[in-house]
Amino acid sequence: MPGIGTSEIEVSLVSNKGFWLLLDNDELFVSYAEFPWFKQATVEQITTIERQSSAHLYWPLLDVDLAVESIRNPASFPLVAKPNPSFQRTR
Repeated sequence: MPGIGTSEIEVSLVSNKGFWLLLDNDELFVSYAEFPWFKQATVEQITTIERQSSAHLYWPLLDVDLAVESIRNPASFPLVAKPNPSFQRTR
């Protein structure tokens, strides 16, 4: 019996400008300038990702969900959520 197909998703590098996301055969840069709610996140919060569908990613520790297309083409999605001022980093 064949298993359920899974897609690889991995954060390969986190820097002070953003992080690189390896998704299937693509390497995508998630810039903090375009996606500011990740800027104050811990590495654990950034690297804990669920793939809801082939076109949708969810970071459960941050309660952030994004369409993959918004990462590929952020200029096509001009609405940017503002960081929550009450956000507290976990240690």
